[in-house]
Amino acid sequence: MRFFKIIAVILVLVVGAYAASMYFFVDENKDFKIEKEIDYPLDKVFSQFNNLQHFTRWNNFFTSSPSIDIDYYTPYEGQGSAISYVDPKNDTDGEMFIRYENPAKSLRYQLFEDRNENPTVVDVQFKAVSPDKTKITWYVHTPKLSVLRRVENFWTEDRFAENINKSMVNLKNVLGNKVEKDNQMASIKYDSLMVENEENKLLLGINVSASNKKEALYKNIVMNYSKVYNYVTMDLGKKDDEFGFPVLITDADNYKDKEVSYFLGIPLSKKIGVPDNNFSFRTVNPSQNYVMYYKGNYEGRIRAVQQLIQKAKKDEMRFGDIRQTFIERPIEGQEVNLKLSLSVYK
Repeated sequence: MRFFKIIAVILVLVVGAYAASMYFFVDENKDFKIEKEIDYPLDKVFSQFNNLQHFTRWNNFFTSSPSIDIDYYTPYEGQGSAISYVDPKNDTDGEMFIRYENPAKSLRYQLFEDRNENPTVVDVQFKAVSPDKTKITWYVHTPKLSVLRRVENFWTEDRFAENINKSMVNLKNVLGNKVEKDNQMASIKYDSLMVENEENKLLLGINVSASNKKEALYKNIVMNYSKVYNYVTMDLGKKDDEFGFPVLITDADNYKDKEVSYFLGIPLSKKIGVPDNNFSFRTVNPSQNYVMYYKGNYEGRIRAVQQLIQKAKKDEMRFGDIRQTFIERPIEGQEVNLKLSLSVYK
């Protein structure tokens, strides 16, 4: 009995010493600032922050858990918008609000976690460093913690900074795909032959062999595009602004063959685990391309392909695959909007 009394006294002293040290030497809340720059225009960056449907697609706080469930409340954008979330796997829930918006300049968020009546308040300021670069500054004010929980303040700033670092990587991928799509749409000149240098791409898709009979090939492409798109969006949980335009890769002159073999894939930013063996990754290496944009029925693309091949032969260039990038998703019975790229080399 005496032994247990001694242990109890020691525990009381330890807890008392801990509580006293937390009370006198550790602040009840934390205030800190984090600054980052991102190589995208202010308007495109700000729209990813003031729309919570966009925000939750790249912010690591929400993307890091596959079990999180989010509900969105109107208005979905700007001051007054809100979400609630539940993550049963990690046993957490909360609510987030945009309390203030100064368009293209600043936002104020409030985050209530796990039924805590005191919110984390985050003021975010945006500044255009140049036409293509934006500075983002977070001012974070954490809620007051009880004496026994104040030890959490030792790692709050590091945890928040780590979340921002991961979120910025996700944001760059999202904006990269959006800007690439916008730039491609703005630069289209149909039926004009151009020369472009293309960077490497990582595609997730499927290998296919199909009949080259009239309309049969395009129907097959539409069907397999739906397979790839549904797998990427539904099974892998990717959003439309997280990946680029679908790309079909095939031999440049196989339009004359009775059967066509092709790879149809969607560009992703990095490799991920793919449990379905029907789908695989394919890397497209950097190359110089002869390019033409074409709009019309799918069979009509052949003339544009022939022009690209003739240009390569005239310039005494060897050529490889032809890449068909669908600027608009392929839909049965509708015209296609294609970027045709023939890789060439000496």
